[in-house]
Amino acid sequence: MGLKMLFSISFFQWVLFVQSMEPFVYDVNFAVAIGDGESDDTEAFKNAWNIVCSSHISSGVFRVPYGQKFLLQPLTFNGECRPKNITFQIDGILIAPSDPSSWKCNDTNCNNWITFQHFDGLIVQGIGSLHGQGQKWWQMGCMHNKVLCSSQKAAGFNGVFGKAPQKILSPTRFLSFRGFSSVFKKAPLISSSVHASKLNIKAPKDSPNTDGIRIQHSTNVTIASSIIKTGDDCIAIGDGPKYININRIFCGPGHGISIGSLDENGRRETVEYVTVRRANFCTTENGLRIKTWQGGHGYARYIRFERISFSEVIRPIIIDQYTCPPHQHCKNYSTAVKISNILYNDLRGTLNGEIAVELSYSKSVPCKNIRMKDIQLNYGINGKIYERRPKSHCLSVVQSWDEGNVYPNVPCLTKKIKK
Repeated sequence: MGLKMLFSISFFQWVLFVQSMEPFVYDVNFAVAIGDGESDDTEAFKNAWNIVCSSHISSGVFRVPYGQKFLLQPLTFNGECRPKNITFQIDGILIAPSDPSSWKCNDTNCNNWITFQHFDGLIVQGIGSLHGQGQKWWQMGCMHNKVLCSSQKAAGFNGVFGKAPQKILSPTRFLSFRGFSSVFKKAPLISSSVHASKLNIKAPKDSPNTDGIRIQHSTNVTIASSIIKTGDDCIAIGDGPKYININRIFCGPGHGISIGSLDENGRRETVEYVTVRRANFCTTENGLRIKTWQGGHGYARYIRFERISFSEVIRPIIIDQYTCPPHQHCKNYSTAVKISNILYNDLRGTLNGEIAVELSYSKSVPCKNIRMKDIQLNYGINGKIYERRPKSHCLSVVQSWDEGNVYPNVPCLTKKIKK
């Protein structure tokens, strides 16, 4: 009897332990979401999130079911919850209001359609999509409508720690990973240890200001195995990131992968330890670009571009310390962003512009330690390579070299001879 009672108690404790390991799953339909793509389901999503966030179980799942469309106003999910690990399982379709004037938001949440903030252990996954319905935003011309069109993003991740793979479609900027400054803390918060993969991001090539992914004030971010077709940068890296890994990206149409612009209005902005590997650029305006303003005080360093292919790209390789918007007169300054330790290795393909490599640096703060190895860039259109020789342009480059075959020749680089 004693052994039987002991076994019964132990088995009961084991059942409780197994049950405690199961996550708390809550479907938005339980909160009376309609899911017809026309009714506003914002309040239902808020109610569902409050239930998940207040659960006493250590892991929670916020589920958006397959086969339904949910119309949502700008919405913020705050990760200061009881469960330590949260998963957003998005199998349905999330839809933004189609008319910019119908967005219901205030100054604090108008820049993002859907925001995730203050998470430590976030996973966003599923077979669904986020549709920002950006057509009317693009027609407004975002660069000239600052009030209604202030760089809206489909999804923003502020101060997020964890894993975030997703599939996303449109308004002006699609997906943003960034930290933010807190009025309670002097040091900025960051997004860290984020993994985004198998994304499918799309917008027309003439849609204005449609960066695919923007990364700022973030560390240990991986973007992998994704397709980005847009009207601006496929991936834009702004101020503050470090340890960024971009791997197996298809970009095009679009403006390529950009670091910057950095140090606008004399600010000090920094980027370091960025690796872009196995990227494919097809009919993009730019390929790999580093762009900075004059008059800044920051740096961009320890950046690697490896195993990159180009197909009919207008300007494959650019470093420009003289960024200046069209129709503006920008002054010359004696200070500039320090650019150093940049590697270009195994870059091949075709361009349909005149200049394959453009390296334009400040005379007062020259670029140094630029290394190019095994580069073959030919002029080609529609799969055919022509004899027309691409050009390269150099200004203020020091202590830099090339290795192996580099075509076209970059005259400011010293040839490194193998011993």
